[in-house]
Amino acid sequence: MKPTLFLFSLALLSLHSVRAADPVPPEGFKAIFNGKDLAGWYGLNPHSVAKLEGEKKEAVLKKMREEFATNWTVENGELVNDGHGPYATTDAEYGDIEFLIEYKTVPKADSGIYLRGTPQVQIWDNTQVFDPAKPTRRPHLGSGGLFNNTPDTPGRDPAVVADKDFGEWNSFRIRQIGARTWVWLNDKLVVDDAVMENYWDKSQPLPAKGPIMLQTHGGEIRWRNLFIHEIGADEAAKILAEADAKK
Repeated sequence: MKPTLFLFSLALLSLHSVRAADPVPPEGFKAIFNGKDLAGWYGLNPHSVAKLEGEKKEAVLKKMREEFATNWTVENGELVNDGHGPYATTDAEYGDIEFLIEYKTVPKADSGIYLRGTPQVQIWDNTQVFDPAKPTRRPHLGSGGLFNNTPDTPGRDPAVVADKDFGEWNSFRIRQIGARTWVWLNDKLVVDDAVMENYWDKSQPLPAKGPIMLQTHGGEIRWRNLFIHEIGADEAAKILAEADAKK
């Protein structure tokens, strides 16, 4: 083999190794997306089956699972959605957690992260102009708020605009203990110890456990470095005690 061809082959092998490398979570966290395929995830849009029952519901659930790989793919260690199809949903269910995730999206798209199967930590195109005809829809205030909470309640809109420009990766750090929720976007605290409401029935508390769901809505979005830390009872009590002491 000629030297130049040999070196080119080595370069390709090296690039393949980098792209195929397993995600490396911080200490105390584990990866919930392996960067290679859709293992551990399935397709579900809970809104489309909320009022269905029996065989009709089962048929729709089955169809969404079958469609999942049509709209969701893996590229260079990134979980990619084309703006259509069911939401990426974890097989596993989680309760009290700290969750790290990065995303990159496009203009005019909006998305979100469902916690315990419940909407949502919102992702906006924050360059959208505020429409007075839709006063509770406030994309110009930025991403990270608990959009499905009652308007004007704590945490419903983010405290600051922390979104990066399109083309750049954004990073979320989300902590949830019970219904109490903290959100950091690009290292800025945008939701500070707000109670996340149960969208499905606001008269009921947030479910104790549920899947993480990545919403698809109107434009391509890419996700990477999905790491989770499950918070035990002792750690939860300590965090809440420290938060209460600051009030």
